[in-house]
Amino acid sequence: MIAREPTIERLATARALLLEPFGLDETHLIRALAEIRAHKVDDADLYFQYTRSEGWSLEEGIVKTGSFSIDQGVGVRAVSGEKTAFAYSDDISEASLLDAARTVRSIAAVNGGRVKVATPKVAGSRSLYNGLDPIASLDSTAKVELLGRVEQMARAKDPRVAQVMAGLAAEFDVVLVARADGTMAADVRPLVRVSVTVIAEQNGRREMGSGGGGGRFGLAYFTDAQLQSYVDDAVAAALTNLEARPAPAGEMTVVLGPGWPGILLHEAVGHGLEGDFNRKGSSAFSGKIGQRVAAKGVTVLDDGTIADRRGSLNVDDEGNPSQRNVLIEDGILRGYIQDSMNARLMGVKPTGNGRRESYAHIPMPRMTNTYMLAGGRAPDEIVASIKKGLYATNFGGGQVDITSGKFVFSASEAYWVENGKIQYPVKGATIVGNGPDALTRISMIGNDMKLDSGVGTCGKEGQSVPVGVGQPTLRIDGLTVGGTA
Repeated sequence: MIAREPTIERLATARALLLEPFGLDETHLIRALAEIRAHKVDDADLYFQYTRSEGWSLEEGIVKTGSFSIDQGVGVRAVSGEKTAFAYSDDISEASLLDAARTVRSIAAVNGGRVKVATPKVAGSRSLYNGLDPIASLDSTAKVELLGRVEQMARAKDPRVAQVMAGLAAEFDVVLVARADGTMAADVRPLVRVSVTVIAEQNGRREMGSGGGGGRFGLAYFTDAQLQSYVDDAVAAALTNLEARPAPAGEMTVVLGPGWPGILLHEAVGHGLEGDFNRKGSSAFSGKIGQRVAAKGVTVLDDGTIADRRGSLNVDDEGNPSQRNVLIEDGILRGYIQDSMNARLMGVKPTGNGRRESYAHIPMPRMTNTYMLAGGRAPDEIVASIKKGLYATNFGGGQVDITSGKFVFSASEAYWVENGKIQYPVKGATIVGNGPDALTRISMIGNDMKLDSGVGTCGKEGQSVPVGVGQPTLRIDGLTVGGTA
C-alpha cells in the first residue's frame, strides 16, 4: 500500500465526509465563491465542518451520563473592509451553499466587471497529530472500565477521599476551507480529555481537588500510569486544602508555579496581544510594537506547532498553517496574534491564529498554546528568595479587562512563605494586578518551563476553543493579594 502525503490525505478525508455524500465537489465551491466575488469584497471563504463527539461521566461509583452527538454544516463569509457578512447552514447542499453566498455578498456593491475564477491550490500545512478517530480507539465497555479504575485509584490513595467524580471526553473533528483566492485546506483533528475531581473529608471539613489532561491523540494515551498521575494531583490538592488556613491579604511578592499557572499569562497578557483589540486601539498593548513591555528575560510565544498538544492546529480555521509566533522577546513587544482580516487591515501577514468554535461562528484572532520561555534560576532558589509572600501552584477562575489590563485570579492551591520557607497552605487567595504592569515586575524566571497537562478552554465573545498554556516558576514583586485572613 502506498501512503499519501498527509496534507492530501486530510483533503481526501474531508471530501469524503463533507462533499461527496452531498453530491458536491470543488466546482461547486468555486461557483459559490464566484457568486460572492461578483460583488466587491476583499475576502471570502467557505468553512465545512463535521464533528462527532462523545462524553462519559462517573459519580458515586456509577457512570451516570453518556452522550454522543454528530454535527455538520457550512459557514459562508464575505469581508469588505472592516465589515463581515456571515451565513451558515446545517444543510450541506448546492442550493443552501449558493443561497448563503448570495446573502453574504450583499455586504458590498456589484463588481461590474467579469469575475476571474481563481485556480484551486492546496494550502501548505503541518503534520502535528495523527488523524485517527479517538472515539473508535476504545469500545464503550473499556471506556466505562477506565473511569472505574480512576475511582478505584483515588479511593485507594487515601481513606479521607469521600467522593470521586471522573469524566472522559473524545472528539473527531474534520474541517474543509475553500478561500476566494482558490486555496483549499483541510484538517482532521482528534481531541481527548480525562478529568478527575475528588472531595476529601476530615473532622467534618470537606475540600476539593482536581486533575486531568489530554491532547490530540487516541484514548490509548490514558495508561494506568497516566491516570494515576491525574489521581495523585487531585488527591494531593484536596488533602492540602484540608490543612489550608485563611490567606493573608496585602501587597506582597508572589511566586507562580510552572505549567497551569500560565493561565494568568494567557488571560492577563495573551488576550491583550490579539490583533483585533490592537487594531481597534482597545488593548493596553496597542501601538507598542518595538517597545519594552516586560522585564528583561521575559519571552512569550504563541505556538500552534507543538505536536499532539490540545491547542495545536495543522491549519487554522481560515486555512493558514499554524506558526510559532514570538510575541514578546526579552521584554520587547515583537508582534500580535493575527487572523486574515485583521492582518490585512494592519498591513501584516496572518500568523495562523484565525480560529472559530464551529461552522456557525466567524473566525477571529485567538491563542493556540501560549507560554513563557524558561530562565536560568532554580525553582527552589526562587521560593527561598521570598521574605514574606505567596507561592501559588494552581489556579481556578479569573477575568481580565482588555482595555486596562487589570486582572483578578483565584488561587486553588497556594502556600504562605516566610524567610524562604513554606509555612502552611492557604485558601481564599485572589491575585489582583495589571497585566502590562505585572510583566515589568517579574524579577526571577525559573529553568523549569512546563506546559499544562492539556485541559485548557478559552472563551472570547461567546466562542470557546481548546488552548494550551505554560510557563516556568516566576517571581513577581508587588502584586496585590486579596485574602480571607
